[in-house]
Amino acid sequence: MQTTLSPPLRFLLGTACFIVIVAGMKASAEVMVPFLLSAFIGILCAPPLFWLESRKIPTAIAVIIVVTVFMLAAVMISAVVGASISDFANQLPQYQEKLQGEKAALLSWLESQGIEAPATVLKEQVNPGAAMGMVKQVLTSLGGVLTDSFLIFLTVLFILFEASSFPSKLKRALNDPNHSSVESFKHFNQSVKKYLIIKSWVSLGTGLVITIWLLILGVDYPILWGLLAFMLNFVPNIGSIIAAIPAVMLAFIQIGSGTALLTGAGYVAVNIIMGNVIEPRYMGQGLGLSTLVVFLSLVFWGWVLGPVGMLLSIPLTMIVKLALENNKETHWMAVMLDNK
Repeated sequence: MQTTLSPPLRFLLGTACFIVIVAGMKASAEVMVPFLLSAFIGILCAPPLFWLESRKIPTAIAVIIVVTVFMLAAVMISAVVGASISDFANQLPQYQEKLQGEKAALLSWLESQGIEAPATVLKEQVNPGAAMGMVKQVLTSLGGVLTDSFLIFLTVLFILFEASSFPSKLKRALNDPNHSSVESFKHFNQSVKKYLIIKSWVSLGTGLVITIWLLILGVDYPILWGLLAFMLNFVPNIGSIIAAIPAVMLAFIQIGSGTALLTGAGYVAVNIIMGNVIEPRYMGQGLGLSTLVVFLSLVFWGWVLGPVGMLLSIPLTMIVKLALENNKETHWMAVMLDNK
Protein backbone atom coordinates (compact mmCIF):
# COMPACT_ATOMS: atom_id res chain seq x y z
CA MET A 1 0.00 0.00 0.00
CA GLN A 2 1.47 3.30 -1.11
CA THR A 3 1.12 6.47 0.95
CA THR A 4 1.53 9.94 -0.53
CA LEU A 5 3.56 12.36 1.56
CA SER A 6 2.21 15.85 2.03
CA PRO A 7 4.18 18.68 0.31
CA PRO A 8 5.57 20.11 3.60
CA LEU A 9 6.75 16.66 4.68
CA ARG A 10 8.33 16.03 1.28
CA PHE A 11 10.10 19.39 1.54
CA LEU A 12 11.45 18.58 5.00
CA LEU A 13 12.56 15.13 3.87
CA GLY A 14 14.30 16.58 0.81
CA THR A 15 16.02 19.24 2.93
CA ALA A 16 17.23 16.61 5.40
CA CYS A 17 18.60 14.46 2.57
CA PHE A 18 20.35 17.50 1.08
CA ILE A 19 22.02 18.33 4.42
CA VAL A 20 23.19 14.73 4.88
CA ILE A 21 24.60 14.61 1.33
CA VAL A 22 26.44 17.94 1.74
CA ALA A 23 27.88 16.88 5.10
CA GLY A 24 29.09 13.63 3.53
CA MET A 25 30.69 15.46 0.61
CA LYS A 26 32.48 17.89 2.91
CA ALA A 27 33.75 15.07 5.13
CA SER A 28 35.02 13.14 2.10
CA ALA A 29 36.42 16.15 0.18
CA GLU A 30 39.88 14.54 -0.11
CA VAL A 31 38.31 11.69 -2.08
CA MET A 32 35.62 13.70 -3.86
CA VAL A 33 37.99 16.27 -5.41
CA PRO A 34 40.15 13.77 -7.37
CA PHE A 35 37.02 11.86 -8.42
CA LEU A 36 35.25 15.00 -9.68
CA LEU A 37 38.36 16.09 -11.57
CA SER A 38 38.61 12.61 -13.07
CA ALA A 39 34.96 12.69 -14.16
CA PHE A 40 35.47 16.16 -15.65
CA ILE A 41 38.55 15.01 -17.58
CA GLY A 42 36.80 11.79 -18.62
CA ILE A 43 33.90 13.74 -20.16
CA LEU A 44 36.36 15.88 -22.13
CA CYS A 45 38.32 12.83 -23.32
CA ALA A 46 35.24 10.82 -24.33
CA PRO A 47 34.60 12.49 -27.75
CA PRO A 48 38.09 11.75 -29.16
CA LEU A 49 37.79 8.21 -27.75
CA PHE A 50 34.47 7.63 -29.55
CA TRP A 51 35.93 9.17 -32.73
CA LEU A 52 38.81 6.70 -32.68
CA GLU A 53 36.41 3.80 -32.03
CA SER A 54 34.31 4.91 -35.03
CA ARG A 55 37.48 4.46 -37.13
CA LYS A 56 37.50 0.75 -36.12
CA ILE A 57 40.34 1.21 -33.62
CA PRO A 58 40.00 -1.26 -30.69
CA THR A 59 38.80 0.31 -27.43
CA ALA A 60 41.94 -0.57 -25.49
CA ILE A 61 44.22 1.06 -28.07
CA ALA A 62 41.94 4.08 -28.40
CA VAL A 63 41.95 4.59 -24.61
CA ILE A 64 45.74 4.31 -24.48
CA ILE A 65 46.13 6.88 -27.29
CA VAL A 66 43.74 9.40 -25.69
CA VAL A 67 45.16 9.02 -22.18
CA THR A 68 48.76 9.20 -23.43
CA VAL A 69 48.12 12.43 -25.35
CA PHE A 70 46.33 13.92 -22.36
CA MET A 71 49.08 12.92 -19.91
CA LEU A 72 51.85 14.30 -22.15
CA ALA A 73 50.00 17.63 -22.40
CA ALA A 74 49.34 17.63 -18.64
CA VAL A 75 53.01 16.89 -17.81
CA MET A 76 54.25 19.69 -20.09
CA ILE A 77 51.77 22.20 -18.67
CA SER A 78 52.51 21.11 -15.08
CA ALA A 79 56.24 21.52 -15.60
CA VAL A 80 55.89 25.04 -17.01
CA VAL A 81 53.29 26.14 -14.47
CA GLY A 82 55.16 24.55 -11.56
CA ALA A 83 58.33 26.42 -12.49
CA SER A 84 56.33 29.67 -12.85
CA ILE A 85 54.69 29.23 -9.43
CA SER A 86 58.05 28.52 -7.80
CA ASP A 87 59.70 31.52 -9.43
CA PHE A 88 56.71 33.73 -8.60
CA ALA A 89 56.94 32.66 -4.94
CA ASN A 90 60.65 33.58 -4.89
CA GLN A 91 59.98 36.98 -6.46
CA LEU A 92 56.98 37.70 -4.24
CA PRO A 93 58.89 39.68 -1.54
CA GLN A 94 60.24 42.04 -4.23
CA TYR A 95 56.77 42.54 -5.70
CA GLN A 96 55.35 43.24 -2.24
CA GLU A 97 58.15 45.74 -1.58
CA LYS A 98 57.38 47.55 -4.84
CA LEU A 99 53.70 47.63 -3.95
CA GLN A 100 54.54 49.18 -0.60
CA GLY A 101 56.62 51.79 -2.44
CA GLU A 102 53.67 52.62 -4.71
CA LYS A 103 51.47 52.87 -1.65
CA ALA A 104 53.94 55.28 0.01
CA ALA A 105 53.99 57.40 -3.14
CA LEU A 106 50.19 57.52 -3.15
CA LEU A 107 50.16 58.57 0.52
CA SER A 108 52.65 61.34 -0.20
CA TRP A 109 50.55 62.61 -3.07
CA LEU A 110 47.42 62.59 -0.91
CA GLU A 111 49.23 64.52 1.83
CA SER A 112 50.47 67.07 -0.71
CA GLN A 113 46.85 67.62 -1.69
CA GLY A 114 45.86 68.19 1.92
CA ILE A 115 43.91 64.96 2.26
CA GLU A 116 44.70 63.46 5.67
CA ALA A 117 41.86 61.10 6.63
CA PRO A 118 42.03 58.75 3.64
CA ALA A 119 45.81 58.56 4.04
CA THR A 120 45.41 57.45 7.65
CA VAL A 121 42.94 54.81 6.58
CA LEU A 122 45.34 53.59 3.92
CA LYS A 123 48.21 53.40 6.39
CA GLU A 124 46.24 51.37 8.90
CA GLN A 125 43.90 49.24 6.82
CA VAL A 126 45.25 48.74 3.29
CA ASN A 127 48.02 46.23 2.70
CA PRO A 128 48.45 45.73 -1.07
CA GLY A 129 51.23 43.21 -0.53
CA ALA A 130 48.71 40.87 1.10
CA ALA A 131 46.86 40.61 -2.24
CA MET A 132 49.93 39.14 -3.94
CA GLY A 133 50.42 36.81 -0.97
CA MET A 134 46.84 35.58 -1.36
CA VAL A 135 47.50 34.90 -5.05
CA LYS A 136 50.49 32.78 -4.03
CA GLN A 137 48.38 30.79 -1.54
CA VAL A 138 45.67 30.09 -4.12
CA LEU A 139 48.17 28.98 -6.77
CA THR A 140 50.02 26.79 -4.26
CA SER A 141 46.81 25.12 -3.10
CA LEU A 142 45.79 24.44 -6.70
CA GLY A 143 49.24 23.06 -7.42
CA GLY A 144 48.76 20.69 -4.51
CA VAL A 145 46.10 18.88 -6.53
CA LEU A 146 48.93 17.52 -8.70
CA THR A 147 49.90 15.25 -5.80
CA ASP A 148 46.80 13.18 -6.66
CA SER A 149 47.78 12.95 -10.33
CA PHE A 150 48.35 9.17 -10.28
CA LEU A 151 44.94 8.52 -8.69
CA ILE A 152 43.30 10.86 -11.21
CA PHE A 153 45.13 9.11 -14.07
CA LEU A 154 43.89 5.67 -13.01
CA THR A 155 40.32 6.88 -12.48
CA VAL A 156 40.22 8.54 -15.91
CA LEU A 157 41.60 5.34 -17.44
CA PHE A 158 38.83 3.20 -15.93
CA ILE A 159 36.14 5.78 -16.77
CA LEU A 160 37.15 5.70 -20.44
CA PHE A 161 37.20 1.89 -20.50
CA GLU A 162 33.65 1.90 -19.12
CA ALA A 163 32.40 4.71 -21.36
CA SER A 164 31.68 2.52 -24.40
CA SER A 165 29.72 -0.15 -22.53
CA PHE A 166 27.86 2.16 -20.14
CA PRO A 167 24.80 2.87 -22.39
CA SER A 168 24.05 -0.86 -22.84
CA LYS A 169 24.51 -1.44 -19.09
CA LEU A 170 22.10 1.39 -18.35
CA LYS A 171 19.44 -0.10 -20.63
CA ARG A 172 19.73 -3.49 -18.92
CA ALA A 173 19.74 -1.93 -15.45
CA LEU A 174 16.63 0.22 -15.99
CA ASN A 175 14.75 -2.53 -17.85
CA ASP A 176 12.50 0.09 -19.41
CA PRO A 177 10.60 -1.32 -22.41
CA ASN A 178 9.59 2.18 -23.58
CA HIS A 179 13.16 3.48 -23.20
CA SER A 180 11.80 6.68 -21.67
CA SER A 181 14.23 6.61 -18.74
CA VAL A 182 17.13 5.83 -21.06
CA GLU A 183 16.18 8.68 -23.41
CA SER A 184 15.85 11.06 -20.47
CA PHE A 185 19.30 10.10 -19.22
CA LYS A 186 20.78 10.41 -22.72
CA HIS A 187 19.34 13.90 -23.04
CA PHE A 188 20.80 14.86 -19.67
CA ASN A 189 24.16 13.31 -20.56
CA GLN A 190 24.30 15.10 -23.91
CA SER A 191 23.44 18.43 -22.26
CA VAL A 192 26.21 18.01 -19.68
CA LYS A 193 28.77 17.02 -22.31
CA LYS A 194 27.76 19.91 -24.56
CA TYR A 195 28.13 22.42 -21.75
CA LEU A 196 31.47 21.09 -20.47
CA ILE A 197 33.06 20.67 -23.89
CA ILE A 198 32.01 24.08 -25.26
CA LYS A 199 32.87 25.84 -22.00
CA SER A 200 36.29 24.13 -21.96
CA TRP A 201 37.08 25.20 -25.53
CA VAL A 202 35.97 28.77 -24.84
CA SER A 203 38.03 28.83 -21.64
CA LEU A 204 41.03 27.43 -23.48
CA GLY A 205 40.71 30.14 -26.13
CA THR A 206 40.45 32.76 -23.37
CA GLY A 207 43.60 31.48 -21.69
CA LEU A 208 45.57 31.37 -24.95
CA VAL A 209 44.59 34.90 -25.98
CA ILE A 210 45.40 36.27 -22.52
CA THR A 211 48.80 34.52 -22.59
CA ILE A 212 49.65 35.97 -26.01
CA TRP A 213 48.48 39.46 -24.97
CA LEU A 214 50.61 39.42 -21.80
CA LEU A 215 53.60 38.15 -23.82
CA ILE A 216 53.22 41.12 -26.16
CA LEU A 217 53.01 43.53 -23.22
CA GLY A 218 56.03 41.94 -21.52
CA VAL A 219 54.27 41.03 -18.26
CA ASP A 220 56.02 38.35 -16.19
CA TYR A 221 54.61 34.77 -16.05
CA PRO A 222 52.12 35.09 -18.96
CA ILE A 223 51.53 31.31 -19.06
CA LEU A 224 50.64 31.29 -15.36
CA TRP A 225 48.10 34.10 -15.76
CA GLY A 226 46.74 32.48 -18.93
CA LEU A 227 46.19 29.24 -17.04
CA LEU A 228 44.47 31.17 -14.24
CA ALA A 229 42.22 32.87 -16.84
CA PHE A 230 41.43 29.45 -18.34
CA MET A 231 40.43 27.95 -14.98
CA LEU A 232 38.46 30.94 -13.71
CA ASN A 233 36.61 31.36 -17.01
CA PHE A 234 34.42 28.49 -15.80
CA VAL A 235 33.08 31.00 -13.23
CA PRO A 236 31.06 33.55 -15.25
CA ASN A 237 31.04 37.25 -14.36
CA ILE A 238 33.11 36.91 -11.17
CA GLY A 239 35.89 34.65 -12.47
CA SER A 240 37.18 37.01 -15.16
CA ILE A 241 37.51 39.81 -12.59
CA ILE A 242 39.39 37.61 -10.13
CA ALA A 243 41.72 36.34 -12.88
CA ALA A 244 42.56 39.87 -14.04
CA ILE A 245 43.52 41.30 -10.63
CA PRO A 246 46.97 39.66 -10.15
CA ALA A 247 48.03 40.23 -13.77
CA VAL A 248 47.01 43.92 -13.67
CA MET A 249 48.77 44.43 -10.32
CA LEU A 250 51.92 42.76 -11.62
CA ALA A 251 51.86 44.83 -14.82
CA PHE A 252 51.54 47.98 -12.71
CA ILE A 253 54.46 47.27 -10.37
CA GLN A 254 56.65 45.72 -13.09
CA ILE A 255 56.19 48.16 -15.98
CA GLY A 256 53.81 50.98 -15.10
CA SER A 257 50.27 52.27 -15.08
CA GLY A 258 49.98 52.39 -18.90
CA THR A 259 50.73 48.68 -19.26
CA ALA A 260 48.38 47.92 -16.36
CA LEU A 261 45.58 49.73 -18.20
CA LEU A 262 46.35 47.83 -21.40
CA THR A 263 46.37 44.56 -19.44
CA GLY A 264 42.98 45.32 -17.93
CA ALA A 265 41.61 46.38 -21.31
CA GLY A 266 42.80 43.11 -22.82
CA TYR A 267 40.99 41.08 -20.16
CA VAL A 268 37.81 43.10 -20.67
CA ALA A 269 37.91 42.75 -24.47
CA VAL A 270 38.63 39.00 -24.40
CA ASN A 271 35.89 38.25 -21.89
CA ILE A 272 33.33 40.39 -23.74
CA ILE A 273 34.07 38.66 -27.05
CA MET A 274 34.28 35.15 -25.59
CA GLY A 275 31.41 35.49 -23.13
CA ASN A 276 28.95 37.54 -25.18
CA VAL A 277 29.70 36.57 -28.79
CA ILE A 278 31.44 33.21 -29.19
CA GLU A 279 30.02 31.22 -26.24
CA PRO A 280 26.32 32.08 -26.81
CA ARG A 281 26.70 31.32 -30.52
CA TYR A 282 27.69 27.69 -29.87
CA MET A 283 26.05 27.01 -26.51
CA GLY A 284 22.79 28.90 -26.90
CA GLN A 285 21.03 31.00 -24.29
CA GLY A 286 19.37 28.20 -22.31
CA LEU A 287 22.18 27.28 -19.92
CA GLY A 288 22.57 30.57 -18.05
CA LEU A 289 22.70 31.08 -14.32
CA SER A 290 21.75 34.22 -12.45
CA THR A 291 24.59 36.31 -11.00
CA LEU A 292 23.36 35.58 -7.46
CA VAL A 293 23.41 31.84 -8.14
CA VAL A 294 26.95 32.14 -9.57
CA PHE A 295 28.18 33.89 -6.43
CA LEU A 296 26.40 31.50 -4.05
CA SER A 297 27.70 28.50 -6.03
CA LEU A 298 31.26 29.83 -5.73
CA VAL A 299 30.88 30.20 -1.96
CA PHE A 300 29.05 26.89 -1.44
CA TRP A 301 31.30 24.60 -3.50
CA GLY A 302 34.41 26.38 -2.21
CA TRP A 303 33.25 25.69 1.35
CA VAL A 304 32.48 22.05 0.58
CA LEU A 305 35.45 21.10 -1.63
CA GLY A 306 38.04 23.87 -1.18
CA PRO A 307 39.78 25.84 -3.98
CA VAL A 308 39.14 23.13 -6.59
CA GLY A 309 35.46 23.27 -5.64
CA MET A 310 35.47 26.98 -6.48
CA LEU A 311 36.85 26.23 -9.95
CA LEU A 312 34.31 23.45 -10.52
CA SER A 313 31.45 25.36 -8.86
CA ILE A 314 29.68 26.42 -12.05
CA PRO A 315 30.08 23.09 -13.93
CA LEU A 316 28.74 21.29 -10.85
CA THR A 317 25.85 23.74 -10.49
CA MET A 318 25.08 23.44 -14.21
CA ILE A 319 24.95 19.65 -13.88
CA VAL A 320 22.51 20.02 -10.97
CA LYS A 321 20.43 22.49 -13.02
CA LEU A 322 20.31 20.16 -16.04
CA ALA A 323 19.29 17.27 -13.79
CA LEU A 324 16.48 19.38 -12.31
CA GLU A 325 15.33 20.38 -15.80
CA ASN A 326 14.94 16.74 -16.82
CA ASN A 327 12.49 16.01 -14.00
CA LYS A 328 8.96 17.44 -14.16
CA GLU A 329 8.68 17.69 -10.38
CA THR A 330 11.91 19.67 -10.01
CA HIS A 331 11.74 21.74 -13.20
CA TRP A 332 10.63 24.80 -11.20
CA MET A 333 13.94 24.69 -9.27
CA ALA A 334 15.88 24.88 -12.54
CA VAL A 335 13.78 27.90 -13.56
CA MET A 336 14.69 29.62 -10.27
CA LEU A 337 18.39 29.10 -11.02
CA ASP A 338 18.13 30.57 -14.51
CA ASN A 339 19.26 34.06 -15.44
CA LYS A 340 15.97 35.06 -17.07
